[in-house]
Amino acid sequence: MASSTITGLGSGLKIDELVAALAAAEKAPKQSQINTQTQKATTSLSAIGSIKSALDTYRAAIAKLNTATSFNGLSATSSDKTVAGITISDGVSSGTYGLEVTQLATASKISTKVYADAKAVINSSGQAQTLTIGQAETTYSVNIAAGATLQQARDSINGQLQSKGITANVVTDASGSRLVFSSTKMGEGTELTLGGSSELATGATTIAVPQNAKYKLDGLELESASNSVTDAVSGLNIELIKEGKTSLSVASNTDTLKTSVQSFITAYNALMTSINSVTKVTAGADDSSATGAALTGDATMRSLVNSIRGELTRSAGEGGLRTLSQLGINTVQKTGLLELNETKWNTAVKTYGADISGLFTGKEGLLTRMTEVTEGYAKSGGILASRQSSLSAQLKELESSQEALDRRITSLTETLTKKYNAMDSLVAQLKASSDSVMTTLNALNKSNSDD
Repeated sequence: MASSTITGLGSGLKIDELVAALAAAEKAPKQSQINTQTQKATTSLSAIGSIKSALDTYRAAIAKLNTATSFNGLSATSSDKTVAGITISDGVSSGTYGLEVTQLATASKISTKVYADAKAVINSSGQAQTLTIGQAETTYSVNIAAGATLQQARDSINGQLQSKGITANVVTDASGSRLVFSSTKMGEGTELTLGGSSELATGATTIAVPQNAKYKLDGLELESASNSVTDAVSGLNIELIKEGKTSLSVASNTDTLKTSVQSFITAYNALMTSINSVTKVTAGADDSSATGAALTGDATMRSLVNSIRGELTRSAGEGGLRTLSQLGINTVQKTGLLELNETKWNTAVKTYGADISGLFTGKEGLLTRMTEVTEGYAKSGGILASRQSSLSAQLKELESSQEALDRRITSLTETLTKKYNAMDSLVAQLKASSDSVMTTLNALNKSNSDD
């Protein structure tokens, strides 16, 4: 649609353009201020959010590493992983064990009587019935609605008891369908039983009797109610898979120790890279054109980095190993990131192998101290969360300021338009009066000339 310009009939002025120019001139300074503050608050809020996310990731990573097993330099192996698997936890020590699995732990299974099919009605009494399912000293009650089918009974049972480790499934063969009850609990004394007023309890049969796992560890005969054995040897977790023999070994492995150290370095560098990205200064064509990032010079970021680096360089631990630099872990001056000197590491791990765990883990370990100094920044309602709340509130205030400015300029535009239109009308009237006077004077002059 073509644009049009409203021209004052009396004054000849382009009133709409004049008013728009005056309103724009009035709006420009405040609008520039709002735009600048909005952009700064938005970029700062985004940057704070990215740092908070990076810090949470870092804290999760070091929490996972903050266990004795991460830095004890031990690894576990099973000579036949099809017979048994093995993992280690805190308190483990090196050793070799001969394992023979003679019996796996099993769970209880029971079956109802056989029905025609899965849609057979198992409650024809005309009223709800109760099925009680017992296991050890615990009894569960399930309501079986009047007219319920085998499938519907299964759904009701699973809906109430699946979280308890008891499930029911419809099993069908040439003879018909039945409900088979299973349990995740294994070992002697966990038999399932059916009772109550439900027809399902009549004619139930046992399919599998629960039994303990039986195995020999270095010739010592042992039993477990589960195939996951966690208390036979301190710090050793054994998963029994099938009957047979295997050899379990826990031995020194500097590769696992190095992996944990590298994991810490990777986590630390990821956090520092995120902080660097929002605090760096980017140089332009000349020094005078250098520009800062969203949080360049930010006191909060500076304080966070100083807190973390303070713990990084702090001397702690017992024995001869007290700093990361002794392990070949150094800070790159230009970036602030960590790097591992392979040559120095290989020498240090032979010298300080037994002390490395204490440097990183435990109450006074580096990972615990790192967690503590960052807690105030990362926690709910902490420093970073408060900054986010403050910036969000600032953006809302700026939205209100923008709305107020728009209202003021709209009102100003209306006022100026009325004033200039009134002026134009007055000019038109004066021009009309002038024209009338001139017409009269010209007529008089002509009359005198005729005489």
